[in-house]
Amino acid sequence: MNRRKFLTILGSAGVVSALGTAKVAKAASHTFPYYEESYGVLHDTTRCIGCRRCEAACNKVNHLPRPAKPFTDLSVTETRRRTTAYEWTVVNKYEMNGKPVFRKLQCFHCNDPACASACFAKCFQKLPDGTVAYDGSQCVGCRYCMVACPFYVPGFQYDEAFDPLVQKCTFCEPRLKEGKLPGCVEACPVNALTFGKRSDLIKAARARIADNPGKYVNYVYGEWDAGGTAWMVLAPAAGTAEAVRPNNAADAGPALEQLGLNTHLGKQPMGELTYGALGAVPMIVAFWPVLFGGAYAISKRREAVHKAEQDKVVAQAKEDVTAAVDAAVRKIEETQGPGAAETARRAMAEALKAREARTAHPDGHGEDK
Repeated sequence: MNRRKFLTILGSAGVVSALGTAKVAKAASHTFPYYEESYGVLHDTTRCIGCRRCEAACNKVNHLPRPAKPFTDLSVTETRRRTTAYEWTVVNKYEMNGKPVFRKLQCFHCNDPACASACFAKCFQKLPDGTVAYDGSQCVGCRYCMVACPFYVPGFQYDEAFDPLVQKCTFCEPRLKEGKLPGCVEACPVNALTFGKRSDLIKAARARIADNPGKYVNYVYGEWDAGGTAWMVLAPAAGTAEAVRPNNAADAGPALEQLGLNTHLGKQPMGELTYGALGAVPMIVAFWPVLFGGAYAISKRREAVHKAEQDKVVAQAKEDVTAAVDAAVRKIEETQGPGAAETARRAMAEALKAREARTAHPDGHGEDK
């Protein structure tokens, strides 16, 4: 197979893959099934006091390494922290209306998770209880999930040399199976975190907004953002009489952005966006060995042709030199006799041998015998 034919086949396969991916993305209303009875957590930031007990509980129930600073040190909330492979939930302090407001950050457990759609190894799975679960047994460390996540949540164990994994909040899924609350929810002393069915939490959030005019932004973050999430946030109103249209993140933007919440995600599930772009990855991976195998074969062929041409030139040169030596020896024999001719032949043969040795080993050391 020549190079042109090889690249033509590869290009055709890429087009077929892209078209197939586009059809899948267009045909599916959602990449993942929606579970009506799934659970969630409502985080009321007007109640949060930044005590970090949720952090301590998460650390304990998930057997994570102890942090450099103790959980009683509240000064760390002054720094805008992100979740990491060993800190699955963090509390940050924000300033709104001249007052401190605290918000807990962790995996949002999206209804249609971008991390799961981006993972060609299928390490992530959306479970009926609302959890976005991770199984690292097939993880190849590509970190596409980290790139795809709109909330920048997953962390990677860069310090693990042999089997690094992606780590994030698990929604305390093992505890849910036992009928227990997530560790952070159970530890919260002021009921800033409410656990329950997601549909019930949305109703409860709407009731709080209606019962407390001017206290909350009239928007439940996570109800629709990025296709909806299991973890939702209530934010304090930026003014005394905020009139924000329901389900409009753009209008609620100023207050939400002060809490570090992304208001530009839209309502379309992120999984649909990443699935179309990254669904072709398995096809690319399948053709990767073929691509580089073909490139390697082309390179080796080129080297072989070059070497053959080089050998041909060298052989021709040797023939020319041999012919010249023979002609010179015959001339010496005619003029000075056979003895002189033989002496000249040996001298020229030794000279040629020494020249070849210098050409093969220009540093003058020769080969070790």
